[in-house]
Amino acid sequence: MKRSDLSHTIRETLKRFPHPYDAHYGIVPPPPPEEGVSVAQALKALERAQAAFGKIDAIAAQMKDPYIVSRVVPRREAVSSSSIEGTQSTLDELLSVEETGDDGSKDAARQVRNYAVALDDFIPLAAEKQYGVFTVDLLKNLHRAVMKDDPDYEDVPGELRTRVVWIGGGGRDIAYSSLNPPPPDDVPACLDQTVDYLRNEGMQQMTQGFITRMAIAHTHFEAIHPFRDGNGRVGRLLLPLMMAAENHVPLYLSPYIESQKGGYYASLKDAQQRLDWQPIVAFMADAVTGTVDELVRTRDALSDLSELWRERRKFRKGSAAARALDELPHYPVVTAKRLGELLDISPPQAHQAIAQLEEAGILEERTGYARNRVYAAAEALRVINRPFGEEPILPGEPEPDEVPDGPKGP
Repeated sequence: MKRSDLSHTIRETLKRFPHPYDAHYGIVPPPPPEEGVSVAQALKALERAQAAFGKIDAIAAQMKDPYIVSRVVPRREAVSSSSIEGTQSTLDELLSVEETGDDGSKDAARQVRNYAVALDDFIPLAAEKQYGVFTVDLLKNLHRAVMKDDPDYEDVPGELRTRVVWIGGGGRDIAYSSLNPPPPDDVPACLDQTVDYLRNEGMQQMTQGFITRMAIAHTHFEAIHPFRDGNGRVGRLLLPLMMAAENHVPLYLSPYIESQKGGYYASLKDAQQRLDWQPIVAFMADAVTGTVDELVRTRDALSDLSELWRERRKFRKGSAAARALDELPHYPVVTAKRLGELLDISPPQAHQAIAQLEEAGILEERTGYARNRVYAAAEALRVINRPFGEEPILPGEPEPDEVPDGPKGP
């Protein structure tokens, strides 16, 4: 960490690390500002994001569907947020683990599943308790939830770090770090400041817009780095929790962040090293806008896909197979048992429905087993799991790199 990269205010917060790192200093981040911060360069991005929030909130108010698009969307958040931290799994693996309860699955898939479960558990709590949900214990519980199955984590999940950590330098040599979080003894007091800010009981509720508060809270938490590992995942979990506490539809920003990692890390660095909030505020605003645009595209594509499915064969109105078409965007990886539970039908009826959906090319069996089979709606997965920002491709549509044949020469 170069002192020349730090603003004067940040240099004054430097505190020497304990032995054996006493040749180096950590940044004890100032409390999150409650006064207004300059966002002049981010105003257009903020306006677009506010309009995007209004759009998705209006859609949610009109729909009976509690998922807005699909229950798989927060699962994709879990995959992307974990991938940013180097935990590699796939959406297919996560959904298969959820359907089969496979405790023998690989560590990465279990870790991603834990992130998804944390979203399921804590977002309703934030919607109920609103800003009162934010406590130090909540942050510890979030960390415990996402790190409990990480075999490489050397500390106790949910416990604050007691060691010096640094960011950058490959994690091996502090001399090449890009940011040094505070010494361990300063972590509890700094984290109390994050929680005080998250509870939104100070002047910031009047002087700062919601997206600005999201950016500042996320940045301050990441600057503290209160746990030895897993801070990025917990910090990104805070974002949809803040939205739920604010009575917004929770948006899952990690796929956008993963697609723009360079800009994300650069804007965090600007705020943490120089207290320049504008880049991270603009980034967070663009993440909201981009995520809403992606949700709308996904929602429209899944609706179009549902119509294509219904045209493939004549499903009897009210039949289990016909009703299953409404569930597959939310459960694109499914077992006969799960389908029976969703539709409240007997096992023979569930198997009959699956056979009809296989015949229509809507479901395909993935395991090759005689029992405990897992089925996938591959076309729905293709829409949901496409790279962020790409247009969804429906059956029969050409691939983006496919060029139609031109006129033949003489």
